[in-house]
Order: sequence, then C-alpha cells, then structure tokens
Amino acid sequence: MEGAEENPAESSSSAPRSEEPAGSAKGREVLPPEEPEGCARPLETTPKKLCGYLSKFGGKGPIRGWKSRWFFYDERKCHLYYSRTAQDANPLDSIDVSSAVFDCKADAEEGTFEIKTPSRIITLKAATKQAMLYWLQQLQMKRWEFHNSPPAPPATPDAALAGNGPALRLELEQEEAELEEFLCPVKTPPGLVGLAAASQPVPTMPLALQNISLKHLGTEIQNTMHNIRSNKQTQGTGHAPPGEDSPLSEEPQREEQPSSPDPGTPGKDSADSLKPPKSFLSTNLIQKAKLQSSTFPLFTEGLIRNRTAQEKVLALEQQVLMLTKELKAQKELVKILHKALEAAQQEKRVSSMYLAAAEDKDRLELVRHKVRQIAELGRRVEALEQERESLVQTASLQEQQVQELQQHVQLLMDKNQAKQQVICKLSEKVTQDFMRPLATPDAANRDFLSQQEKMEHLKDDMEAYRTQNRFLNSEIHQVTKIWRKVAEKERALLMKCAYLQAKNCQMESKYLAGLRRLQEAMGGEASECSELLRQLIQEALQWEAGDSSADSVVLSPVSEYDEYGFLTVPNYEVEDLKLLAKIQALEVHSHHLLAHEAVERPLRERWAALGELAPSAELKQLLRAGVPHEHRPHIWRWLVRFRVQHLQAPGRYQELLSRSQACKHPAARQIELDLNRTFPNNKHFTCPTSSFPDKLRRVLLAFSWQNPTIGYCQGLNRLAAIALLVLDEEESAFWCLVAIVEVIMPADYYSKTLLASQVDQRVLQDLLSEKLPRLMAHLGQHRVDLSFITFNWFLVVFADSLISNILFQVWDAFLYEGTKVVFRYALAIFKYNEEAILRLQDGLEIYQYLRFFTKTICNSQKLMNIAFNDMNPFPMKQLWQLRTAHRERLEAELHELEQFKAEYLETRTCQGPAVPESCTSEDEGDLEA
Repeated sequence: MEGAEENPAESSSSAPRSEEPAGSAKGREVLPPEEPEGCARPLETTPKKLCGYLSKFGGKGPIRGWKSRWFFYDERKCHLYYSRTAQDANPLDSIDVSSAVFDCKADAEEGTFEIKTPSRIITLKAATKQAMLYWLQQLQMKRWEFHNSPPAPPATPDAALAGNGPALRLELEQEEAELEEFLCPVKTPPGLVGLAAASQPVPTMPLALQNISLKHLGTEIQNTMHNIRSNKQTQGTGHAPPGEDSPLSEEPQREEQPSSPDPGTPGKDSADSLKPPKSFLSTNLIQKAKLQSSTFPLFTEGLIRNRTAQEKVLALEQQVLMLTKELKAQKELVKILHKALEAAQQEKRVSSMYLAAAEDKDRLELVRHKVRQIAELGRRVEALEQERESLVQTASLQEQQVQELQQHVQLLMDKNQAKQQVICKLSEKVTQDFMRPLATPDAANRDFLSQQEKMEHLKDDMEAYRTQNRFLNSEIHQVTKIWRKVAEKERALLMKCAYLQAKNCQMESKYLAGLRRLQEAMGGEASECSELLRQLIQEALQWEAGDSSADSVVLSPVSEYDEYGFLTVPNYEVEDLKLLAKIQALEVHSHHLLAHEAVERPLRERWAALGELAPSAELKQLLRAGVPHEHRPHIWRWLVRFRVQHLQAPGRYQELLSRSQACKHPAARQIELDLNRTFPNNKHFTCPTSSFPDKLRRVLLAFSWQNPTIGYCQGLNRLAAIALLVLDEEESAFWCLVAIVEVIMPADYYSKTLLASQVDQRVLQDLLSEKLPRLMAHLGQHRVDLSFITFNWFLVVFADSLISNILFQVWDAFLYEGTKVVFRYALAIFKYNEEAILRLQDGLEIYQYLRFFTKTICNSQKLMNIAFNDMNPFPMKQLWQLRTAHRERLEAELHELEQFKAEYLETRTCQGPAVPESCTSEDEGDLEA
C-alpha cells in the first residue's frame, strides 16, 4: 500500500538517472525528440517490455484510495518499479518480485490482485480481468527466469548468452508448459500493457491531489521539473507534443500486433491460436446464417432446377427397385421351369427304356420300379401333409400371439396418447405461467426471477473461483519449485560454512598448540616475551568463537555443554591443562563439522530407514558406527530388553525400592559418599536442583538388593549414571545396570576380590604384546605398568576416560557385542597414540601422559576403524582361552597367598605374645608405679 511503502530515499537512489531500470517508459524513450532516427529501428530487434498503467491502493487519511501508477519491470534486479506517469524520470518506489508471491481473490473487485513480499502487501488493480491475468502470468515467468538465471552477470554478455541461452530457454519453455496445465496463457491485452500503453492518456482521478504521492514528494517535484524541461525542449525544437497524430506515436501500437511474435512473453504465440469464446462463435454463426439467408432469393431458379433433378433421381430409384423385384420373380420362375423340365426328361427316358425293352420280364421290372417310386412318393406326401398340419397349428398359435401383441401395442398406444395429451396440457400451462408475469406479475414469479438471477450470479462466481483456483495452483507450483532450489542453495552454503568453520577451528587449535609449545620451550624464564605469551594464552582461553563479530553467522558454536550435559571444555585448575582442554574442544568440534555431512547424515538416513529391530549383521555395523542421539534411547531399551528378558519380572524394580526404604542396606553409606563424586563435569549431577542424583541413589539401592553378593562396588555409580543420561527412566537404567553386571560382564567382575577384572588386565597385556610389540617393548624398558591406567577403563567401560561422543559410541557396540568391544577399543586407544608414547623417553613423563591421553582422542571415525579393522583378526575363542589360562594362574596365586597368610597366622598363634626378659610391658610399668 502507499502508506506502507518504505525508504523513499532508497527507492530514488536505487534507480538513479544514470542507471535507469530497464522497461521504464520515459518521455524520451516513448517519443525521443533528440534521436528520431532511433525510432526507425525494426520492431523485431526491439525487446518487448513488461510495463503499463495499474491502479495502486495506498495513501493515508482522506486521500487514501486508488492511485494510477506506471509500472515497469527491471530484469536485472527483478524489481517492479512504479512512477506516477510514463514520462517521469525517477521511480517512486519498487517491489522486489524475486521474493514475492502473487494472489488474486475471486470476491474482490474485478482486476484486483495482490503482491505479497516479506515486508508488505501491495494491492493493485488492472483495467480488465484479462490484463490482470496477463500481469500475473508475466510476473510469474519473470520471477522464475530470475531464479534460474546465473548468479552474476558475466563480463562478456554475448558469450554468456551463447552458453546459457539454450538451457535457460529450455527451462522457461518447460515452465511455460507446466503453467499451461493450470492456467491457459493469456493473450496480450492491446493498448493496456507494453510500450503502447505509454502513448495512452494517463488515467484520470476524481481529485488531482489524490494521484500525488505525498510520501515521495521530493521525487514528485523532481519528475515535474524534468517534465517541464522536456516540454520546453520539445517546443524549442519544433517537435509535436506527445499524444498528437504522429507516426512516432504509432510505433508502440504496431509492436503489440500479433503479427510480431515475442519469445519473451510466455504464452503469446499459443494464445493467438486459442479458440475464441462461445459468444464470439455464436455471433459469427448468426451473421453467417443471415448472410446466407439474404443470398437465397438471388438463386430461386437454381433451386427449382435442383429440386426437379432430385425428383428425377427418386423416380429412377423407384424404377430400379421395381425392376429388381421383377428380376427376382423371373429368376424364381426359371428355377421352377428348370425343375419341371428335368422331371419331363426323366419321364421321357423311362418311357423310352420301357418301349425299348425286348422282353416282358424287363418291362415288368420297370413297372415294379415305377410302383416302388410311386409308393415312396406317397409316403413323402403323407409326411409332408403331417408337417403341413403341424405348421398350420403353429401358425394359428403365432396368429393368436400376434393378436395378443397387437392388443398390447394398442393399449400402449392409448396410454402414450393419454400421456401426450397430459404433456400438452402441462406444456400449455407452463407456457401460460411463463407468459403471465408479463401481464400480471406476482410474488411467486418475482421469486422465480430472483432465483434465476442468483443462479446467474453464482455461475459467474463459480467461474471466477475456478480461475482463481487455477492461478493459485500455478503459483503454489512455481513457489514450491523456487523454494526447493533455494533450499538446495542454502544446504550447499551451510555445507560450505560448516567446512570453513571446521577449518577455522583447526587453525585456532594449531594457534593454541603453537602457544603451548612456545610456553614449554621458554620454561620459567621471566622476560617480556614470557609475559606477552602469558597474556596471549589468557586471551585465547577467554575468547569464544561467537564473540568475534556480532554480524558473523555461527552455525554451531562450541557450546559449554554437549547434548548429555558433559562439559565440552573441562575445567582444569592447571593453566597448561586448560590450554590443552581448549585445543581438544576445538579439534572435536572441527571433526564433528567435517563429518556431519559426509558421515552423520547418511548414517541418520540409514537408521531412519531401519525397520523392526532384530539381531543381524546390518544392525551390528550400524551400532559400531554409532547411534544418532534421537534414536539412542529406543535402541538401548531394545538392547537391554534383549539381554535381560529372562530376568525381568513386572513390578520387580518397585519391589526392590520398597525393600530399600523399609530396610537400610549396609552399602547405603558408601553409595551416598559416591553420589557427589559421580561425573563432576556433568551438569545433571552437579546442579543442586537436578533430579538425577536422587534417581541414581534409588537405582543403586535397588541393585544392592537385587544382587546381594555384590551389593555395591565403586564404579557401579558411573555405569548407572551413563544409563540414566541416555534412558532417563529409573527402571530402564536399573535393568541396564543388571544387564552389564550380571549378563555382559564375566562373573566375579565386581566382587570383593575383583578376580575377573584382574584376569582381563593380564589378557590385555598379552593382546598388547601381540598387536603392538614396539609399544610394549618401550613400556617394558621404562618399567611402566599399564594396569594402573587400564584397570578403571574395564571396570566402568571407559566412563570418565573418553570424551562423551566417543564414549557413547563405544557403549552402543558394547551393549550388543559384549566385553570384546572393550578389548578392541583399549587396543585402538594405544594404537591411536602409539607414536606419541614412543617419543617419550622417561617413565614419569609416560605416566603423566597416560593420565589424560584418552581425552586427546577427537576423531571417532579413525578410532572406530582402528578398533574394528586394524585390530583384526580378533577371534572370541582366543579371548576365552586367554581368560581361562590367566584365571587358573591367578586363582593358584591367590590360593598360594592364602596359604602363606594361614601359615603366618598359625605361627603367630603358636609363638604367643612372649616378651623378652630385658623388656617390660606397659602394664608392668604401670603396676610398679
């Protein structure tokens, strides 16, 4: 609307006089006085422009209403500019067509349509409905052409057009064909659009002030002054003013003739071949009939001659029929005579034979033969007589049936005649009823006429709604295609931004690593450089990617917590470790961004396409690759149910909770102590208002009653906490803990002696010696015992050791495949950092590095490939054999230790509490005192 138009300064500046939008029909373009020879160019080389007068609804207060505006389209910017007249030098404002949608309402005033942009809604009105549809179709095609055009104009337009022209033209033709399925192309309305409309007089308004835009008053004054100067120049040079009879003013009209087809206007050629409307056809037929009827009297003699010839033809045809019937009768007569002739000839031959017979015997034989023939013929006659009688009877029956049918037909004819009489009477009555309103109209007839009028209006409304529906369908179709293209471009830009952000994180981590190396190289020296280095490190630790620029687009910044509540940058007290944690967080974020499109998106699609869960090789591979965050709770519940289905019982968890509330378990005190030590880097267990500590307490107490032989062991709190973070339900987390302790892990893994845990440490030593001999030789040289580091890995399945995204990926495979996954990942962790460990040449440095080196692993894809590919072959049979062998040795060692302990106690008991004579006990000293 006029009142809603924005930034007049921008509007005027966006189309300066030196760079005016294409399609603006100014006075010097329509009737250029300075260059009269330019109008003499052939019309075929002049491109057709989308321009014309439309009424725009706008304004404020008493001058709010329709205002006549000259609209012209700029193909370079995909903007629809408008000014007060076609001769104005500067446009008042513009409409961004590239992001606009178009709408026309059937119940609105004829020719009214809307252009909806993200910032405003512009209501326009064309002179006719045809002009409105033409504008809408053209704007649709211009918008589609803009979205399918190259993003930037090339340096050599001719070469670009030569390369992109056929493809763009093909896309436009396809789009025109698709739009024709919804709405037929509209023929160009003559004199209402194009440059021909510029020569038409400006539509007048009731008030002169009403057509002036007060919002763009400065632009109006500039245009007025420009028009005045142009008129003075025109009068000075002696040219005729625009609007008079001149050959120049006829050029635009000739441009709109259908004889010059324009490829830029969609549907024009096909519109010329469209069928005319029904009213036009009926008018032509009536005129043709009148013309023929008016020419008939001139050819009366010819008609008489034609009529006589027709009578002759009919007479000849009748003669032909009669002769044909006579010919058939003659043929029948010939057949009868032929048969009579044959009978006479036969009789003649018999008589001749009788006369020619020499003896009486032969003649007697001939007579007998003749008698036999006579008897045979007599029998035939009797049979034929019987057949005739039966046929007579049949004929009599058929005559009776015919009589009955004739009676029935007569009855039907009587009924039909009665009905015809009734129809005639009703027709006369209807005719009288139709004729009566002309003479004496009454209320019923007036109602009938009003209903008829309403019906006509409803037909018109239905046709209008049908047109609106077809146009809106085409608009939805095209906007959907544009949206898909924009979505594809946005997806490509997001991928590019993610890649650049990952590269930025890598550069930042390298910068921080460089600062750390400089800090290590300088040591504790006090100098200006060390002070500057310390300041740079402090700034790097405090700097966040999102604070760098308020206008920068950050797709996924390094957040403080991940989706499970773990700190992405651990809060270490030592400054060196803080810098290391920052480097690690940046590297993790970089790997996540780079793997999002290449790995995570296809993985999510595979998980989404997975049907019903069942043990299979495909499920095994998917679990090794990791479960997406949104699918993990559902997958873990299925894995836990698959493990403990023989142990689960309805109401079992609630029963255990009730028992723990009724009777205090001996392990309750230790559970309370360990609750506050569970994941201090997770907000769900450190926030005072969180419900997770209470849930964890109930799960651990219920398990202490579920398995009294174990009760509680340090480490179970972290296993249950991991289950709670994913499953969120107490009962599901409880059964997950039961599945790990009682089903997946070997027996005695969490007993007081931790026998199975110690066995697995010895098995790991053997596997490391087999898979990584260089590393084990290096560690043996410096007397490093790995069990101090790896014992906790196995006890809590890497909780508190790996970063959260890798930790949960390990658990995905662990819950399905079992403890074999723990061995695979333990070997893969050492393989991942093998070279870094080999570079360390001091036992203390190795121990310090092994304390936190698992936190430096950022590439989960690389670690997974090492665990499940590089560590092969890894047969389960070998693992069982090693476990069995080391368990026997360990049990023997423990048995021997128990024997030493028993012998020692027995020896101490036999010796008794004897005291040397030279020594006195404290009790004796007290007695003496």
